[in-house]
Amino acid sequence: MPTNPEKSADRPEGDRIAKMLARAGVASRREVERMIADGRVSLDGKPVGTPATFLTSLKGVSVDGKPVAAPEPTQLVAFHKPTGLITAERDPAGRPTIYSALRNALPKNAPRLMPIGRLDLNTEGLLLLTNDGGLKRQMELPATGIPRTYRARAFGEVSQEQLEDLSEGVEIDGVRYGSIDANLEHGSSGKNNWIEMTITEGKNREVRRVLEHLGLKVNRLIRTAYGPFALGDLPRGQAAIIRKGDLARFQSQLKRGYGC
Repeated sequence: MPTNPEKSADRPEGDRIAKMLARAGVASRREVERMIADGRVSLDGKPVGTPATFLTSLKGVSVDGKPVAAPEPTQLVAFHKPTGLITAERDPAGRPTIYSALRNALPKNAPRLMPIGRLDLNTEGLLLLTNDGGLKRQMELPATGIPRTYRARAFGEVSQEQLEDLSEGVEIDGVRYGSIDANLEHGSSGKNNWIEMTITEGKNREVRRVLEHLGLKVNRLIRTAYGPFALGDLPRGQAAIIRKGDLARFQSQLKRGYGC
């Protein structure tokens, strides 16, 4: 039976520096790897040569010349993203980003937060953010199977039967989309229909692409839930910290295998 090199007897102590910096909320693991390649990460004053450097602590590690603090307790934040905001720290075109709104929506002492997944410019609703790069990565992986629920207002005609066929998955332009739970909302009539859709893969623009494949034109898209966390009555542009107990229960579910 093959062995996992990460767990072999000759594996160095500690964790990879990229993983530790992500856990400390510096950036996602992939972004940290880019920072290391750019020479921005140092250990005891010397540039780190590889993200596979193993450490038992972040003592002596600095980024852009600034010492890295020990990881803060994991936080998860719910943000009601309005349309017109880019899910990024900065935009080359100068468009406003989610961080423009978060500056006013979060306490002054809030840790650096990273978005879990993305909502595109014209999609609104629940966006989760965390200071824990490991949690971010785990929640974004399609294999984790965390459901995301959306409400879409779409112009055109569609039947409940057509939507139910999506439970078998669908292939569009060579891309395979897995099982989707889709339902016409009660009271939908005429050419503008409200459709609730729950997906687990979260492929790029998945909801829009699938509905366009059915001949519909999406004119509003709202994410209402991500796993057990719901948008609820959180006002647009506002943020709320997920309670520690709710976060701990969710992390326990992830360890056991979400949905098992």
